[in-house]
Amino acid sequence: MKLSTKLTLFITGSKMAIVLLFILALPFLVREIASDYTNRTLRQQKKKVLNIVKKNGLDHYLQGEENYGSYTLLKEEFIAFLPVDAGLKIDAIKDSRRLIEGDTLNYRVLSYTFKSKNKNYLLEIGKTTSSIDQYNKPLQRFALYVLISLIVLTILIDLTFIRVLIKPLSAIIKTKLVNSAFPFESQQQRIKTSTTDFKYLDESLILLMKQINEAFYKEREFTSNASHELMTPISILQNKMENFLADENIDEASAIAVVEMMKTVDRLKKITSSLLLISRIENQQYASKEPVQLLPLFEDLIEEITHRLEEKNIHISLDIASDVILPDVNKDLIFQLFFNLIHNAIKFNRQDGTISIAGQRQKNGNYVISISDTGIGIPKEDLPFVFDRFRKANLHSQVGYGLGLAIVKSIAAYLKIDITADSVINEGTTFTLIFRRNAAKL
Repeated sequence: MKLSTKLTLFITGSKMAIVLLFILALPFLVREIASDYTNRTLRQQKKKVLNIVKKNGLDHYLQGEENYGSYTLLKEEFIAFLPVDAGLKIDAIKDSRRLIEGDTLNYRVLSYTFKSKNKNYLLEIGKTTSSIDQYNKPLQRFALYVLISLIVLTILIDLTFIRVLIKPLSAIIKTKLVNSAFPFESQQQRIKTSTTDFKYLDESLILLMKQINEAFYKEREFTSNASHELMTPISILQNKMENFLADENIDEASAIAVVEMMKTVDRLKKITSSLLLISRIENQQYASKEPVQLLPLFEDLIEEITHRLEEKNIHISLDIASDVILPDVNKDLIFQLFFNLIHNAIKFNRQDGTISIAGQRQKNGNYVISISDTGIGIPKEDLPFVFDRFRKANLHSQVGYGLGLAIVKSIAAYLKIDITADSVINEGTTFTLIFRRNAAKL
């Protein structure tokens, strides 16, 4: 999962959690707000009433009576003055039930004692709780709509910020990591970013790619020079052995020893030639490219190795359409690639075995060629290393120099061909080559 996706999910999830908590707490918060507002309103009304009493006297309300009480038409609010004991002191707001004209109603009541003309009076101002609660649901809906709008707005802002923030990281991944051909480009473009971490990552990757390139070029140069320089002394040694063997005075034991030595030198020459071939491929010395028709190429290849097939009585089947053309490849390299694969299929096959070569165009436009045999197979643990140089998967057979498949891999990389190997012990091995879209024409 991408970093941007994880951040988006985290931000969205955290905000949804906030919304959920707010929804759960909203009724309580609205009630508290409404209660606080009601208390403040009652105190303001108390202040107004006391100012009127101070200015006009309590008789303004009592009108000669001992007490006073009045309420609105719908009984939503009331005000009352009652004489109380001189020692009583009250200044409180609380919920209370009152009986008014036969109706029992719940009120939020402010109670306050004060003195007027040396008498102690109790002022009560009440507001029905139902009139307070009637605003709760509208307030809750309004608060919820505002919160959701803010959440959506902040999510959009966060997503925009995340996209801008990690854009340099996406650029680093695309230019330095994804589909980056090896060897890497010598001049790597630095990503413009103000984030120190991304700058450090970009610089580190550029330095690492440079070091890998240097190590690769040194290894390739050494392989090329060593292989080239070894060919001369090997050829001289081989000629001297041939001359020595041609001497009529040589005895039989010495001749047998020389023949064995010549076999070893021949093996060394083949190894050196293979290394030199790999080096030339990696140095891109096979620059000329041409269209190659597949079916005639395989027919020529099979004709060349017919004697090897006959030695083991191996039957080979070929299922390649006659009009399939590889438009931009090197004929010698593609021939060498298929030759090595079929040569391996013969070498590790059983007596009276079979080899199957088949090609197929996929729906995505790729062209796939599979080469299967009925041989001894490759152990599962060795499959990831079959293309490594000088590594044998079938050590008990004691055949091969460990370079055939390395050459195949080098050619495939040079021609941009994907190659994979699948195998089952004692059942056989299949090599699959994928020519990317437009790499083969029908």
